[in-house]
Amino acid sequence: MTNTPEVIDLLIEARWVATVESDTVLKNHAVAIDKGRIKAILPASEARPRYSPRTLHVLPDHILIPGLINLHTHAAMSLMRGIADDLPLMEWLQKHIWPTESAHLSPQFVYDGTRLACAEMLKSGVTCFNDMYFFPDAAARAASEMGMRATLGITTLEFPTPFASDAEDYITKGLAVREKWHDNKLIQFCLAPHAPYTVSNDTFEHVLTLSEQLNLPIHCHIHETRQEIEDSLKQHGQRPLARLHGLGLLGPNFIGVHAVHLDPAEIELLASTGSNIAHCPTSNLKLASGFAPVAQMRQAGINLGLGTDGAASNNRLDLFGEMRLAALLAKGTSGDASALPAGEVLHMATLGAASALGLASEIGSLAPGKQADLCAVSLGDPESRPCFDPLAHLINVAGRENVTHVWVAGKCCVDNKTLRIDNQNDLESALALWQNVLEFRHRQ
Repeated sequence: MTNTPEVIDLLIEARWVATVESDTVLKNHAVAIDKGRIKAILPASEARPRYSPRTLHVLPDHILIPGLINLHTHAAMSLMRGIADDLPLMEWLQKHIWPTESAHLSPQFVYDGTRLACAEMLKSGVTCFNDMYFFPDAAARAASEMGMRATLGITTLEFPTPFASDAEDYITKGLAVREKWHDNKLIQFCLAPHAPYTVSNDTFEHVLTLSEQLNLPIHCHIHETRQEIEDSLKQHGQRPLARLHGLGLLGPNFIGVHAVHLDPAEIELLASTGSNIAHCPTSNLKLASGFAPVAQMRQAGINLGLGTDGAASNNRLDLFGEMRLAALLAKGTSGDASALPAGEVLHMATLGAASALGLASEIGSLAPGKQADLCAVSLGDPESRPCFDPLAHLINVAGRENVTHVWVAGKCCVDNKTLRIDNQNDLESALALWQNVLEFRHRQ
């Protein structure tokens, strides 16, 4: 008597499967998915007799990996892509970005900009992003409609914007949005005090209390430029990280963004407190901020993730580009060709980022019981062959143009390089409108 195959939603067979749970790449394996979660990972020869899938994908030249996680971005700033290139950070921010936001920031701006960002990220294999921006309700609506997973920041500053008047107003409005989206499984929240140079001690203490009460990550720019550190020494008599440590913010719930300028004692401090770092190599180079000591941070045991930053300072939301650049910079700055090998940099872009967000039990690797967030990358084109080590090829050869399929919670969001959304024409119309509006202001 033969057993009847179990009916499931989806079976994906791939030449290689990189689970990130181990360094071993599985060959000719299949991932069985049902009700949005991974049911089993097993040899493809065993999968067909065992499962009867409603949908079957056979990917003979692909490597299947966990969906990539963008640990730091400002998604809606995609509408400002290229608006003020080739400028240092504070001039770029104070003379161009903040005035543009002051003139145009609105729920519609955030909704359209976040939809644009989600479209770009999904086609690049990114299934989850950690955002820091304004009007989080509009960002949540955009990400949810695009079928993308997001952790949205309750962004906090001391000065007013079109979104809020002061730090208390930012937090009150952000918490209300969190409550509104509480039951949506794709949308999470974190606390996002912008940076030590824009947030007071009292506000940081309030943020810490909320983080402890609600078990929310704290997402904050830190040590991005030398000027930031010099200004902190003049104003507070200590470097920004020391200030945050004194306030009690450093710890497993803390995600420090950039961390370019660190001395050995600060690396040890981040490691000993269990803090996380979002490394954004392209943005750091484009704004001439410097080179983050990634190899030293990894040696110290600091958990690292990768971020693109916003498209206004990158100008791509491309984690494949960030993975390759991060690996090359780590080797070049450390003088060690073995620094940040392929498996480690993929870990940063997946499970490392998931751990920083407190989501490692749900996403970031491929394992039974986890959410079915996956990305299929083709290595079959002539420019990707011959392939002796698929994991090394993923980092050193492949790019986002090789992404063919993307699933979030088992739902196909990208199919044969085509984005599966219902309102593509509406997005195109919105982008044309914002192009005209922002171009007119930029010419003035």
